[in-house]
Amino acid sequence: MSQNVQSNVAMETFHYDNNIVKLFTYASLLWGIVGFLVGLTAAIELYLPEMSGSISWLVFSRLRPLHTNAVIFAFVGNAMFAGIYYSLQRLCKARMFSDFISKFHFWGWQTIIVSAALTLPFGITAGKEYAELEWPIDLAIAVVWIAFGINLFGTIVKRRERHLYVAIWFYIATWVTVTILHVFNSLEMPVTFLKSYSVYAGVQDALVQWWYGHNAVAFFLTTPYLGLMYYFMPKAAERPVYSYKLSILHFWALIFLYIWAGPHHLLYSSLPDWAQSLGTVFSVMLIAPSWGGMINGLLTLRGAWDKVRENPVLKFMVVAITAYGMATFEGPMLSIKSINALSHFTDWTIAHVHVGALGWNGFLSFGMFYWLIPKIFRTELYSKKLANAHFWVSFMGIILWVVPMYWAGITQGLMWKQFTETGNLLYPNFLETVTQIIPMYIIRSIGGTLFLVGSLIGVWNIIKTVKQGNEEKNEMAQAAPLTPNYKENKVQVHRILERKPLLFSLLTLVAILIGGILEIVPMQIIKSNVPTIPSVKPLTPLELEGRDVYISEGCYNCHSQLIRPFRSETVRYGEYSKVGEYVYDHPFQWGSKRTGPDLMREGGKYPDSWHYFHMLDPRSMSPGSIMPAYPWLLENTIDLSITPKKISAMRTIGVSYPDGYENDCITDYNAQAQKITKGLKDAGTGDLNPNSKLVAIIAYMQRLGTDIKGKATVGQIK
Repeated sequence: MSQNVQSNVAMETFHYDNNIVKLFTYASLLWGIVGFLVGLTAAIELYLPEMSGSISWLVFSRLRPLHTNAVIFAFVGNAMFAGIYYSLQRLCKARMFSDFISKFHFWGWQTIIVSAALTLPFGITAGKEYAELEWPIDLAIAVVWIAFGINLFGTIVKRRERHLYVAIWFYIATWVTVTILHVFNSLEMPVTFLKSYSVYAGVQDALVQWWYGHNAVAFFLTTPYLGLMYYFMPKAAERPVYSYKLSILHFWALIFLYIWAGPHHLLYSSLPDWAQSLGTVFSVMLIAPSWGGMINGLLTLRGAWDKVRENPVLKFMVVAITAYGMATFEGPMLSIKSINALSHFTDWTIAHVHVGALGWNGFLSFGMFYWLIPKIFRTELYSKKLANAHFWVSFMGIILWVVPMYWAGITQGLMWKQFTETGNLLYPNFLETVTQIIPMYIIRSIGGTLFLVGSLIGVWNIIKTVKQGNEEKNEMAQAAPLTPNYKENKVQVHRILERKPLLFSLLTLVAILIGGILEIVPMQIIKSNVPTIPSVKPLTPLELEGRDVYISEGCYNCHSQLIRPFRSETVRYGEYSKVGEYVYDHPFQWGSKRTGPDLMREGGKYPDSWHYFHMLDPRSMSPGSIMPAYPWLLENTIDLSITPKKISAMRTIGVSYPDGYENDCITDYNAQAQKITKGLKDAGTGDLNPNSKLVAIIAYMQRLGTDIKGKATVGQIK
């Protein structure tokens, strides 16, 4: 941090707002325990599917998005805001720009989290990973995020410290980039108050989603935490950051390269090869700035390693930075196509993600809380022994979480690809790969339990620290105001830039827009990137409703709809997927994990009755299946009053339904539904309500993959 050279200037007295830091800290700890508990429940359900007890909002496919949103936006989000509000005031030597905005930000963010908890478990979802929240909540996120931006930049403008410290660079990049990502990925066509469709379709939607998804990891889970690392690590170690020049290289290289890497989530998919190649190249290059940041963090401890043994705060931070280094080595490695061919759709990816989530975000958050709570409450940490117990219990939890998942992921990838000497699949039944890794799922849940127990120890330690302390809500500070005619003896280019927050922010925007524009725009405007197939027609009204049920139930969390051009996949599932097959998919449903088999060519494989019994009791049709039962689909019905609105909304965003078809769609819906229910009754299922959600999802499943055969299915739109 630079120091203003002041002479004969009166010092100004002001107060730091510690109360807002405390509120975000409390919220982070509360939602963290909730998120970890939901994740543990979901992990156990993977080998005990009956655990949900046929309660719709407890089923794995509903809990999984609740878990990811709770950990990312509730636990990490609140921790990020706590750290930013604490450090920004001290780095700027100024109170936050507006106490009202600070409170609005806090309560607005908690309202968004509660809204997610009240919608996702009940099947109200947009169906896009890490962006599942429906459009009214997306709007609320935008409003609260803009309020945070006003507070952030307002505080920077009124600062008493001339130069922007490196942590603030990362805070600025976080706000600028997340704003762009959220706006463009959340462009939706509303149908009702809690239902919408993505304006993008198929491969275009996939690219935008993973441009957002990867960079949500980059600019929500990484860049703000790097800023926190650059502030709290030197504070805890009582050492300056190792290298200012390395900080500059780390920052600009990271934000420029990161934004290009999204397509590495879509390797061997229907995405054009040029986009896949860009994702791979820039992902591999990312290891340089990422490890530059890790090295800068760890070498900050030079001469202070003895403190690590004694100081639990440093223990958490050292493991956090090491986990960051591991995750940012593995990410580029998994972006290499030959390795991705083995790892994608497996639990290997899940292990990789949790090294970052538990190690990097989790441990850095707790290390930060252990440091700042005693500062705010003017006391010592209640118990170093409890903090060390928290560290070791949670550390063992991480090991027992990720190691079995690496084992499971590699096992899955190898088993899926094995052929016999005669050229047949060695494991043709997908369930063989599932039952093989059940022991790994059990060990993973033990690791999750340990991490949760460690977190509870940490929360108890912080509660006791708070109780023994004396809160300083408004901490008095003094600093000299900036002098307009201040000049430095030695001027560096980047030091000049650090004086100009607006210019700095604009250059940051340019750095992150280059990659985004060059990848996203060609996919949206160049038609040759999305060739169509004449035989691919829009879904019928019943099939469209069935697809919405599929999305609502979270089926995409366990099943993919993307067959890659590998012999092992075409033999197992059928012809590889084509770009033109997805032109009417709003949103796309390629998935990112195969807990169950791919469903791209599911249509016509089994009779309707098989799907009927499979949804009600999966193990009756597939012994050993870990899929939960969905009995509520039999009783719950489709709201036909909304179906015409869905048809109209789909046509507005490019689906080729005939003009005025919303006036006739219910007739077609009923005709197709009656045909299915009659067939089911003849198969011995008994009378069935044609408006049942089960009928709709059966219709959708039977349509999947049939268009490229050039045959019109029953009720298909001509």
